[in-house]
Amino acid sequence: MRQLFAALFLTVFSLLAHAQNRGLPDFTELVEKHGAAVVNVSTMQTARGGGRGAQPFPFDENDPMYEFFRRFIPRQPGVPGLPGAPREFENRSLGSGFIVSSDGYILTNAHVVDSADEVVVRLTDKRELKARVIGADKRTDVALIKIEATGLPTVRLGDPSVLKVGEWVVAIGSPFGFDNSVTAGIVSAKGRSLPQESYVPFIQTDVAVNPGNSGGPLFNLRGEVVGINSQIYSRSGGFMGISFAIPIDVAMEVQAQLRATGKVSRGRIGVVIQEVTKDLAESFGLNQATGAAVNAVEKGGPAEKAGIEPGDVILKFDGKTVTNSSDLPRIVGATRPGSKVTMQLWRKGHSREVTVVVGEIPDEKLAARATRNAKPVERAANRLGLVVSELTADQRRELNVSGGLVIDDIRNNAARADLRPGDLILAIIARGESTEIKSVEQFNKLLAPLDKSASVTLLVRRGDQQTFVTIKGLPDRRAE
Repeated sequence: MRQLFAALFLTVFSLLAHAQNRGLPDFTELVEKHGAAVVNVSTMQTARGGGRGAQPFPFDENDPMYEFFRRFIPRQPGVPGLPGAPREFENRSLGSGFIVSSDGYILTNAHVVDSADEVVVRLTDKRELKARVIGADKRTDVALIKIEATGLPTVRLGDPSVLKVGEWVVAIGSPFGFDNSVTAGIVSAKGRSLPQESYVPFIQTDVAVNPGNSGGPLFNLRGEVVGINSQIYSRSGGFMGISFAIPIDVAMEVQAQLRATGKVSRGRIGVVIQEVTKDLAESFGLNQATGAAVNAVEKGGPAEKAGIEPGDVILKFDGKTVTNSSDLPRIVGATRPGSKVTMQLWRKGHSREVTVVVGEIPDEKLAARATRNAKPVERAANRLGLVVSELTADQRRELNVSGGLVIDDIRNNAARADLRPGDLILAIIARGESTEIKSVEQFNKLLAPLDKSASVTLLVRRGDQQTFVTIKGLPDRRAE
């Protein structure tokens, strides 16, 4: 027992000595040099309430945040008059920012200044200055604001591409209004894609970030800003060990356009894409699961004019490799509208190149919705275990398709696949060949010669979305 204890003691002592020799991170110099360039950003928005029960902040009285806001954000007095009369009150919010030029340009998050009637910046020397919003880009959550001042301290910018997973990083901001709070952690991952966030390869960290940190800088140990703290993953509303920052190179590209024109122009080619899974790669005849699979092409859009078809896999765009489907929106979005760009595609077992003229994403995009009420014509299940029927001429015209079969019922082995009654099958991919579906008879003939070990991939439309669904293994005979 003594020997075990002695061995354990020596091991711990060795680890402590090793850590001391290497030296643990010291953030004091970084904070002293660069903390003055970090600012508090507060906003005010005037809103109208519905009378006596209206609240000036969006929290239920049982929410832990309610007490904080009750103490630090005073209620506004009601409007004299009837008890039920509408009244105005002020919504206030807090965030952070950092100075990128000595003449007063400041970067923060778009959601910090969204819909604000007034923006006030508080510097570390306690000065409070009104700011005007130069521009905000909701797609990247980056905003550029300006205060009238000169000779201001500024941050140094770093290169996020050389940032390594496991590297120490530091956040400075105003969580819950506590100015210039410093927290530290490591880079947990790079290039993270988040739902509804197509244009930002987020830096994931375990740095403590809370409400009020939004828009503040993320520093590396060299004192360079590598990101803007933007989001947290949380089930409680507070920090849970996962936070996300916008890479500073992405933010600076956005701010350059905001400073020049007040808005951001992004490229688009008019395709709907999805990830290439291992099953899809096998269906397409690809050696590895890479690229972005095209499952829909906008009518009259740049991609259609370039000859891109559903079932194509985009491997490269303007010489840049598309490893994952999430890479494509960022690459295309960063391309200047009107540019002629070469794309490398994989189609029917072969690589080819096409040239596309990049379009521009409009400020507001309206999504057209179509309804489906297909009438069954054929009731027997096919070899995939699907009961399908053809569309009427009116339905094809309404849905703007030339063919396709509606799934009326799902039986047997088809239940394994991600298919639902009401889905519209537009095409089938088998043996590396993609074929548009026109009729029940044609669909069954395409299935008949396939080996029972074969895999088939269906291009399926569900609501406004299209996706590829792979079914592996077929029965020897038609399902009954």
